[in-house]
Amino acid sequence: MPRTRFDWIVITVVVALVGSLWVGMTRVRAGASDLSAGAPRPEVGHTAPDFTLPTPDGGEIRLSDLRGRPVVVNFWATWCPPCRYEVPALEQAHRELGGDAIILGVDVQESAATVQSFASEVGMTYPVVLDARAEVARAYRVRAYPTTYFIDSRGMITHVVTGPLNEPLLYTRLAELVGR
Repeated sequence: MPRTRFDWIVITVVVALVGSLWVGMTRVRAGASDLSAGAPRPEVGHTAPDFTLPTPDGGEIRLSDLRGRPVVVNFWATWCPPCRYEVPALEQAHRELGGDAIILGVDVQESAATVQSFASEVGMTYPVVLDARAEVARAYRVRAYPTTYFIDSRGMITHVVTGPLNEPLLYTRLAELVGR
């Protein structure tokens, strides 16, 4: 505890100096662009983080290659009952949209054989990629399956839905993305 007036003056000057340095080093300069608004983050209003993942048949898909069209990125797994529930709605949307938007399934931590067998069994024709080590799921902060990201044609995330999509919600979000 300071004992004299001089001690208080020294402490005040030191605190003021440290505070001034902190403010000077952390403030955003006038005219600087707002980097947080478009920086890739798995949050609404931010650019979707890019990824490249293999398809079950040995190809690969890069999210940024799909830019120019809206994309629905659906994180799922074959063992997940709610994921299985929403596949028919996603498949129907894929068929109806044609090339106006892309439905992209990201299967997490399953083998290509498991995914191919499931896709064949339920008639999935929309593109699916394999996130074998859940790296993309972690980057997107997926905490439950299914989780779906709606990404506009500029690559910006517009909505995130955790849990199964029902048809009305899916079509409402798609209509917003494609302008129908």
